[in-house]
Amino acid sequence: MDLSSAARELYGVAPPEFVATRKDLAQQAKEAGDAGLAKEIGALRRPTVSAWAVNLLSRQAAEELGQLLDVGADMRAAWASGGHIGELEQRRSELIAQLVRTAGRLASEAGHPLRDPAVREVEDTLQAATVDEDVAEEVQEGRLAQPRSHSGFGTAGFGFPAVPSPKRTDRTADTERAKSAKTAKAAKSPKPEPEQAREADELARRRAEKARRLAREAEKALSQRKDELNRAKRELNEITDAVTGLRRELEAAVSRQEAAQRKLDKAERAHERAAGAAEEARREAAAAQI
Repeated sequence: MDLSSAARELYGVAPPEFVATRKDLAQQAKEAGDAGLAKEIGALRRPTVSAWAVNLLSRQAAEELGQLLDVGADMRAAWASGGHIGELEQRRSELIAQLVRTAGRLASEAGHPLRDPAVREVEDTLQAATVDEDVAEEVQEGRLAQPRSHSGFGTAGFGFPAVPSPKRTDRTADTERAKSAKTAKAAKSPKPEPEQAREADELARRRAEKARRLAREAEKALSQRKDELNRAKRELNEITDAVTGLRRELEAAVSRQEAAQRKLDKAERAHERAAGAAEEARREAAAAQI
C-alpha cells in the first residue's frame, strides 16, 4: 500500500465512514512498519459531501466525466489559439448537466442525497475542471476533499479574443496570441486566497451550520419535552382528583358499612332476647299443662 492507493480507497467511501476507514488504513501502514505513510494517511482531509459526489463520478461515471474533461481541454486549446468555442460550450453545458444529475443519483443510491448547496458545488467543480488543467487532474483522480471553483471564466464562455483580421500583420497576430497566452496563464493561476484560509473558512462554515442545526434540534427537543411535561402534569392532576374522589367514596362506604354493622349487631341482640323470651314462654306453657 502507498499513499496514492490508500487515498484512492479512502476518498471512495461515504463521508460518515471516512474517519474510521482512515484510521484503519493508517493502522495497516503502522503494522507494516511504515510510520511515515501512516502519518500521511492520517493527515488526509475528510471530503465535503459535494467533493465526495464528484469523487463518485470519477469511479462510477468515468467515461462521461472523461468526455467533459476532453471538451475542457479542447476549449482551452481553442481559447489559446483564438478559435471559436460555440459548439464546445454547448457540449460542455450538456455534459455538466448530465453529470450533475448522475452525481445526485449516485449520492442518493449511496444513502446521502445532495442538497441544493452541494449540487451547486458539484456543478462549480465540474465547471472549474474544464477551465483549469490542475482541477481537471484532481477531479479525474477522484481524491477531492473540497469543492473547486474558478473565477476566471463564467458559464457563458471563455471570453476568447476575436480572430485576427486579415489586414493585421503577422507581428500583430503574434502579439495577440502572446496576450492570449498571458491571459490564459493568469486565468489558470490559483485564486489569491490561500488554500489554508479557504479550507478554514469552509470548516468554519460547516461548523456554524452544524451548530445552527444542533440548536434547532435542541429547541425542538426542548419544546417536545415541555409538551410531555405539561401532559404529565395534567395526567397527574387528573389521577390525583380521581384518587381523592375514590377516597371520599371509600370513606363514605366504610361509614355505611359500620352503620350497617351496628344495625346488624342490634338486630342480633334483639333476636337473641326474643328467642330467650320465646323459650321461656314455652317452658312456662309446658309447666302449666302438667
